[in-house]
Amino acid sequence: MTLPDLSTPVPHSVGLNRPARALPALACDSHMHIFDTRFAPSAHWPRTPPHAPVAAYRQLQQRLGTSRTVVVTPSTYGSDNACTLDALDQLGDSARGVAVVDADVGDAELARLAARRVCGLRVNFVSPQSWGTTTAEMLQTLAQKLARHPDCGGWHIQVFAEPAQIIELQPVLQQLPVPLVIDHLGRIDPAEGPSAEAYGVLRRLLDSGRCWVKLSGAYMRSQVHGPSYADTVPLGRALVQAAPERLVWGSDWPHTTERPGTVNDTDLVNLLQAWSVSDAMMDCILVDNPAQLYGFQSC
Repeated sequence: MTLPDLSTPVPHSVGLNRPARALPALACDSHMHIFDTRFAPSAHWPRTPPHAPVAAYRQLQQRLGTSRTVVVTPSTYGSDNACTLDALDQLGDSARGVAVVDADVGDAELARLAARRVCGLRVNFVSPQSWGTTTAEMLQTLAQKLARHPDCGGWHIQVFAEPAQIIELQPVLQQLPVPLVIDHLGRIDPAEGPSAEAYGVLRRLLDSGRCWVKLSGAYMRSQVHGPSYADTVPLGRALVQAAPERLVWGSDWPHTTERPGTVNDTDLVNLLQAWSVSDAMMDCILVDNPAQLYGFQSC
């Protein structure tokens, strides 16, 4: 097989190197965002978004060796999922979507999203996703709507929250009537790692069998930074050892929380390898788990 030309850097990703280990067929990047200048940001959003279209992301897939992806609507677009839906149309059946909606979303809109291969709703407690404030009541309302909607079988709720918020929300998170996905390692401080109170909450949620955690966004709290992000290793390994069958990995490309020119996505794949107990475990996180969570075909 002829390898793609990687002499040109991928937009929003530094370096030209490939992962230390070739990824398995059907490897999935379970958390990334598309930003396209054809779609205006929400009026509530104060910053100019990057230009990170599908064509640029395909370059990243070629470099890393992933073939499946999950497009997550970023806070930038509020509850307007037009950019995400357009990306799903371009990427085809190898992609799934996680949308952002308001608490008053109707059945018709949920059915429209489901028909476009959206299989999750994101509720963001960290950065504003609309003019209002995200609340536990909003989270419960959306989960209940998904649970009783006939076109939303297999959907989940994805929560982006700070550790203190995860601790506070624990009673609500434990009772959600649909599967739960926690973003970005729960934003747990690597200095605390598995000793953090929020890690204990994640463990209890994982042990319930209805919670998943995204191994993504390690750079958000790391004090060591790339290429090793070594301070995150105890936390990542603890999660892998605790519940390897309910973890997925994501690049978080194009890395809008970080300074431009500071993230090498190959480092993030190599970090997953450092977290994983074995190559077989890494393959499970990249292939088997996302196939189950997002409804990809097994082959």
